[in-house]
Amino acid sequence: MDKTLLVILIDKRREEAVTVQKILTDWGCMIKTRLGIHDGTLDQCSNTGLIVLELVGVIEKKNELMRKLNLLGGVNAKLVELEV
Repeated sequence: MDKTLLVILIDKRREEAVTVQKILTDWGCMIKTRLGIHDGTLDQCSNTGLIVLELVGVIEKKNELMRKLNLLGGVNAKLVELEV
């Protein structure tokens, strides 16, 4: 069973979160699992965030999603292919 993960590091979470969320919503049918993490609590909320997605579908669409996210300033997205 092979798995494809898209790991997204957001450096300017407050500025880019809405745009990242819109892109992920547009591509939502490909997202099987989503985990979002950012450091901090309450008034100590960090401006960086990490999103890990498990994707399904063809590799061309996965690459296109990654490309769209990487066009945003302060966003770094990488595909990770895992094989068992």
